[in-house]
Amino acid sequence: MAGYWEGKTAVVTGAASGIGLALSEELIRRGASVWLTDIDTAALERSAAGFGPNARGHELDVRDSAAVRDLVEFVAKESGRLDFMFNNAGIIMPGEVHDLDIDHFDRIIDVNIRGVVNGTLAAYPVMVRQRCGHIVNTASLAGLAPAPLLSSYAMTKHAVVGLTSSLRFEAARYGVRVSAICPSAVNTPMLDAGTPQDLQKVPWRPNVRRYLRRLNGPPADPRSVAASALAGVEKNQALIIVPARAGLIAMVYRLAPGLVHSLGRLVVAAELNGRPPVGTR
Repeated sequence: MAGYWEGKTAVVTGAASGIGLALSEELIRRGASVWLTDIDTAALERSAAGFGPNARGHELDVRDSAAVRDLVEFVAKESGRLDFMFNNAGIIMPGEVHDLDIDHFDRIIDVNIRGVVNGTLAAYPVMVRQRCGHIVNTASLAGLAPAPLLSSYAMTKHAVVGLTSSLRFEAARYGVRVSAICPSAVNTPMLDAGTPQDLQKVPWRPNVRRYLRRLNGPPADPRSVAASALAGVEKNQALIIVPARAGLIAMVYRLAPGLVHSLGRLVVAAELNGRPPVGTR
């Protein structure tokens, strides 16, 4: 309900597109003041155009711990408080692990794990002093179940789930809430993103959209994911698994992991069927 968010202050990382943009738009619609942050300022300006006076954009590289801390402290000082920290920025590095090198792993660790850690370490002390606030980390269904051909991504999202679920117990002592959003595939530009240009090109990558559609159905709409996620935040859910079919997959994996393994093997085999033999070009 809008009253829960009215007048609250939130920081959202990775807000230029996808889930981050949808979360920001939904928060603003509900009356919150939102600091939209992203490393891509041009995309951020285009995406946030027309959001109104409750939206403020700021360039931010979540890998830079000092920059994240400075922004959070500035927002808290200017607004008088920080109510929500959405650690949402993330990247994907698809491919078989033997095709990835240490630079690929370093990059996804730096953005997906260190970025969340940096946002958490910046916001948590502020919220402890306030004795209130909510840290919301974007994880993934891939943080709750296997995601072959996305192993580096799954590794980082398992880390986010582990941090979130553990810190949640500590934070409750100080009146601070901590939750993780765990969506299945979402229709965002990340599904089509290539290898970062400054890294070695991966020789083969799965068609991520096709692969994820086979694995867990068509990608969800970011706006519906954002609305469901904020409903979970209002309820202070520990793990906000969206959409409903993602919750079903997570439950099946807990109760009957063999079924998920069997499906996964079939989907991976179908995707790898189009791959040239390893060692050929």
